[in-house]
Amino acid sequence: MKTLNKSPKISIIIVNYNNAKFLSKSILSALKQSYTFKEIIVVDDRSTDNSIEILKKFKNKILLIKNKKKFTFGSYNQINCYYKGFLKSSGEYIFFLDSDDYFRKKKVEIVKKEFKKKKKLNIVFDKPIWKYKKKTLKYKFKQKKFIISNWPNFTPQSCISVKKDYAKELFNNLNFKKFESLWFDFRVACYSFLKNNGIFVMPYYLTYYRQLNNSASKNYKTFSKNWWLRRNQAHKFMAFLELKFKLKKKITLDMLITKFVCFFYEL
Repeated sequence: MKTLNKSPKISIIIVNYNNAKFLSKSILSALKQSYTFKEIIVVDDRSTDNSIEILKKFKNKILLIKNKKKFTFGSYNQINCYYKGFLKSSGEYIFFLDSDDYFRKKKVEIVKKEFKKKKKLNIVFDKPIWKYKKKTLKYKFKQKKFIISNWPNFTPQSCISVKKDYAKELFNNLNFKKFESLWFDFRVACYSFLKNNGIFVMPYYLTYYRQLNNSASKNYKTFSKNWWLRRNQAHKFMAFLELKFKLKKKITLDMLITKFVCFFYEL
């Protein structure tokens, strides 16, 4: 008689766009997790490199979804791809993973234990190991005080794990074509921060987070025009969430300075 696995199943959703160079490493880090009761879902966002050829090598070990819907902005495409993966998932817990990043071997096991220990916890953030071309670094993570700014420090997309019901809530509330400069991890962190009056960042470094020269963040060099405009959009997004949660609008020094600077950019 076959023994049923009583451990909760987990789903790892990997989103890929032209990351053939790193794709195998990312998938293997999911497949080789010490926690075995899992499914790996890879959503490819119309890659034009040899990603599909690499994915064919894993065809018996992953569920491959080829995204066909294209949006103007990369942030919308990313959210849409994760949503497509979520719709096909069957796990009790959802782990997000960008295809240029990868997990440490015991990540899933450690995160699952944290969920089990803290029953009311719906979302956790682990800490990233910053992966540069010639070195890796573990930066200290410290939550800021909310006197000057009004959104939390948070860790990247690949460091986010959620319960399935909460993932559904996130997609229902955050998967819309607005605030095009804001990526899914920012939306998730701010939503969770306001709803739960804080976010929980684990004290463990469990995810390798690559720093690439072609990263979208290069378009937002600190104090550049794009940086200010995105910051203004972030403040508008926070105001949108405050209205959703019926919270008092928070006016901060950061907001006032940003609006002042962007007033001239938007003339």
